[in-house]
Amino acid sequence: MTEEEFSDINGNTISLDCQSHSEFCKEFTVSVPKLSLRKVMNYTCAVWLTAYALFFATDNTDVLSAAIIVTLVGMMLLLHFVKIDHESMLFIGSLGIQISASYASGRESTSFIEMSKVKDIVINEAIYMQRVIYYLCILLKEPSDLDGVSAVVPLFQSSKPRLNCLEEVYKSCQDILGQS
Repeated sequence: MTEEEFSDINGNTISLDCQSHSEFCKEFTVSVPKLSLRKVMNYTCAVWLTAYALFFATDNTDVLSAAIIVTLVGMMLLLHFVKIDHESMLFIGSLGIQISASYASGRESTSFIEMSKVKDIVINEAIYMQRVIYYLCILLKEPSDLDGVSAVVPLFQSSKPRLNCLEEVYKSCQDILGQS
């Protein structure tokens, strides 16, 4: 079990935890820092001060009520659907790959890809915000064409680790694919 510190494409610190359950089974978990209470308070104060200024100018209490409701609903949506605390990939050589994401609200999202559907695991590149970034993805086989690719499943989309982190995961996955 090793945990290493890396950075994401924006320079923020992330950690990669590699656990080897057996020779053919490894789990990789990328964790991002928790949501900053300071940031939440700053955004909340900004919205409420703007609402109070509008209330002061218009003498309409609906503005304050709307600001409170928008802030609370916005925070709930952010925590439940957007902010991911950690993403993991459980790679079982003969069985398949399980991909999981844990959100800040405690909600978890999990999907499983059978190994018979996996063609390969590759590091791909993309242009993102006028930069070239790299991401790890699973290529799925085309059922009718053995050389074709039916879909590309990107991994660790939320945490966006840099290439040096992705290479660690890639090498371990290639070792397992070569052994099975």
